[in-house]
Amino acid sequence: MGYVIGKAEGANLEWHGHVTALTVAPEYRRLSLARKMMNLLELVSDQTYRGFFVDLYVRCTNTVAIGMYEGLGYSVYRRVREYYGSLGLGRGAKDEEDAFDMRKPLSHDPGRRSVRTNGREIVVSAHDVP
Repeated sequence: MGYVIGKAEGANLEWHGHVTALTVAPEYRRLSLARKMMNLLELVSDQTYRGFFVDLYVRCTNTVAIGMYEGLGYSVYRRVREYYGSLGLGRGAKDEEDAFDMRKPLSHDPGRRSVRTNGREIVVSAHDVP
């Protein structure tokens, strides 16, 4: 059907849950499975690990996924240039693509300092992202 893989990472006010991967098989889409898996990851990140936010990275061209994440309450925190680098396409081949770092604040961030309204305008290098 599908799976979500996540972890807790960071330090101090950057302690957060991170979505490493989320996928739902095509025949099981449109059944709210992704929403349910994300809700569980957010619950664990909030109540068990006491994170300040949950984040994930998504290709800027993946409008379907971006729309889904926005519907789940995530917003763009920043754009990361060339986050998706060469994918084994051979020597000298280029497949650099930017990613949106999307975040959703949790209950330990009542001031919502982990999100910004102008995230699409903030651009950083992939080398600046831990």
